[in-house]
Amino acid sequence: MSRRLRLWLLAVGGAGMAALLVAAGLDLPSFGGPSHPYGDRAVRASLARHTANTIASVNFDQRAYDTLGEMSILFAAVLGCVVLLRQARDEHRAEPEPAEVARPVRRYALIVLPVALVTGIYVVAHGQLSPGGGFQGGVVAATALHLLYLGADYHALERVRPLGLFEASDALAVCAYLVLGLAGVLAGTAFLANTLLPYGTFNTLASGGIVPLLNAAVGVEVASAVVVLLAGFLDQAVEIEEGQGS
Repeated sequence: MSRRLRLWLLAVGGAGMAALLVAAGLDLPSFGGPSHPYGDRAVRASLARHTANTIASVNFDQRAYDTLGEMSILFAAVLGCVVLLRQARDEHRAEPEPAEVARPVRRYALIVLPVALVTGIYVVAHGQLSPGGGFQGGVVAATALHLLYLGADYHALERVRPLGLFEASDALAVCAYLVLGLAGVLAGTAFLANTLLPYGTFNTLASGGIVPLLNAAVGVEVASAVVVLLAGFLDQAVEIEEGQGS
């Protein structure tokens, strides 16, 4: 196929795609109008399954399969970074020397750390009730641990950050999400169908069926993935140096 023919095919395909996008855009309801068919259906489904936070219902119930894809992308991205940032043969691990930390910074970090950690856990645990959830709370909890690096030193962070444990919890959380999905198939419904557990009392921690479990699995996976990811970059910045391998 010649270059000219390829360009013509690209132009025709691009023009067709542009025409479809314009037609779809012209058929959209007016901004701020009263017609919200998807939103109305999502809210009704959320209330029917006793999930107070409609966003959580969409993420972990109505389109839980899409959320599995998003979690898998994060898992694959962290795995790729771990492979790329692993210690090479021409690098050696140097013992990091603690740096002086300003007293106000130390006090602030050590005071805020437990507050931020509890906040992250709270956001995950209440994902089906209020704004937030596993993705947001997982990032908050993982970031809270790294305040120890700012307020103390790298050794202090390493003591509360056993990488083997976080790597295992990352993989187990992804597996837990899959197992919950497969449990629906074994129960005779569909993959990730919210039919395994009773929906519970509306606006309580035990409401929403399997939404809290899927949300918790995502929270553990995100928190573990962020810790493992930052560990790789911190190792490169603090400990690993070029030179003779050891």
